[in-house]
Amino acid sequence: MVLKFIQNFRFDSLAPWERVRVRAVRSGKFTAKACPHLSPLPEGEEVRKSVGSDNRRNKVFVVVLALSFVFFTQLTLAAQSPTEWEQTLAAARKEGIVVVGIPASTELRTLIGEKFKNKFGISIELLAARGPENVTRILTEYSAGVRYYDVLVAGGATPLPMIAAGAAEDFTQYMILPEVKDPKYWWGGHIWEDNVSTERYSYAFLCYTSETWWYNSSQADMNEARTYDDLLNPKWKGRIGLLDPRNPGSGQNTWSFIWKVKGEEYLAKLAQQDLLINQNLRQLADGLAKGKLAFTLGLSHYTYVPFIKAGLPVKPVSRIKEGAHANNGSGVVTVVKNPPHPNAAKIFVNWLLSKEGQELYGKAMTQGTRRLDVNTTWLKEAGIQGCKDVMTVDDYLRLETHLESSVKKIRGPAVALANKLLK
Repeated sequence: MVLKFIQNFRFDSLAPWERVRVRAVRSGKFTAKACPHLSPLPEGEEVRKSVGSDNRRNKVFVVVLALSFVFFTQLTLAAQSPTEWEQTLAAARKEGIVVVGIPASTELRTLIGEKFKNKFGISIELLAARGPENVTRILTEYSAGVRYYDVLVAGGATPLPMIAAGAAEDFTQYMILPEVKDPKYWWGGHIWEDNVSTERYSYAFLCYTSETWWYNSSQADMNEARTYDDLLNPKWKGRIGLLDPRNPGSGQNTWSFIWKVKGEEYLAKLAQQDLLINQNLRQLADGLAKGKLAFTLGLSHYTYVPFIKAGLPVKPVSRIKEGAHANNGSGVVTVVKNPPHPNAAKIFVNWLLSKEGQELYGKAMTQGTRRLDVNTTWLKEAGIQGCKDVMTVDDYLRLETHLESSVKKIRGPAVALANKLLK
């Protein structure tokens, strides 16, 4: 197109005053004296050189103009072309739905379900259950060649069995938006649950310190719960509930932290307190709220939200002598291998990890995001602190027990001990 434009350039494309000047020179009838209004013209051969030079300058100008035209035309076309996000969104709307496994939280299901569908015009099926339950179903279906789930949102080491079974997608391929895939938006940069290998399947988007030790204020005084050693008091025998640490989840995370700071001898003594071990979050929380239990270990704040709103006497134990462990709560997202709705899965993942998605998720779960542009200081009201508000990244890496590297080093022996002690 540029070449054709240049080849078709003619004399009549010159400005009027240039045409007069060139005609005067070509005719030989006009001189500087005859045309004093024109700029002085050289004589003889110099006239032809001058005209040639003018023509060359004009041609250069035309070439530059033509190239500029093409350049800006391409920019305009690029701006009008659909972006990867727009293309993915259009394809996702054709798929019509995304299926996501989430923690057992009614508030989370309500907030995410309404917001996502209204924003993108894509239906969302939220399967609320404990992480291990969702993983068991995903793996059972996967081995049978069934694909129902698209995405799993769970906690800690929960998705690691999926990764081991080859049932997880390369997560980096699902990060589209700059505010999601650029590490500068995240405290600590990108942190992966599966941090041992170079493969990246599970993204850890939360980090906070919280109390997973709760008490019934009508059954125990807060001064009776200042150190884990207080749980060994014979007074509490048969009155302590524990979320089963033999399964992935908050119970295992709490047990592993205690193993790390108190050791195996302490846990052996704790096991002799006739612990009420249960995998059901609701039953344990209900037992504490009704005073059947004095303490529970392993349950997070979001489990107790309905009881707190109902005014029941359940409270977190704060200022524990041994400290509170840093964890990622229910903040790990994984895409199931060969999801039935891959484009809708991409839209959900990017929205979940966006500023808006993290604000909603944190509010529903009372858990702290690692996004630097999301405020987490309000969590103090619930006895929780975002890692980015109270510690350095190095402190976090020293205290955490949930990333894959810690699972191998800490959780492995801690869970082995649980299997031995808890019958």
